[in-house]
Amino acid sequence: MTSAALILLGALSLSSVPFWRELPVVNRFRLRAGAVLALSLLVLGLTAWFAVAGEGHGTVERRLAAALAVLTAVAAGGPVAKALLRLADRGTLAAPQGPARTTVLTGGAWIGALERVAVTTTLLARWPEGLALVLVVKGLGRYPELRGAGQADQSGVAERFIIGTFASALWAAACAGIGLALLR
Repeated sequence: MTSAALILLGALSLSSVPFWRELPVVNRFRLRAGAVLALSLLVLGLTAWFAVAGEGHGTVERRLAAALAVLTAVAAGGPVAKALLRLADRGTLAAPQGPARTTVLTGGAWIGALERVAVTTTLLARWPEGLALVLVVKGLGRYPELRGAGQADQSGVAERFIIGTFASALWAAACAGIGLALLR
């Protein structure tokens, strides 16, 4: 069971890499975004089941589990957050389109990746207070941009920030939970 969970974590991380590139917006993307989200959640749930059902683990397996939990949080969390944002944008007139999509809250992919590393490692270290610290730092860092979000050219930015942050943090927490189950 433990080996299956570790293999699934590694496979989920590796299979997520192609989705880090910006995919073109086409009519069928809703299906693609939904499929990425559903498949990622399914694999993560299956991994959690294997992790909880597994027996005790050796030192090497425990170290590998912690590393793979962080890697999965970072690698698969980006496409999951992006897919959720695309699904949330669907049918929203305020959603940025074309080149504007990449200029709104620039650096978000890197900030999200670092956020997921911080969230996962603080939870794996059994320091849940660190989660609050990470989210406060992120919010304060984005405050100037979010404060100006009421302007016509940036409508919907605050909502996208909240959706992206929650998706990212929840994904990282789920990966940390699997890591903790494998560390027992």
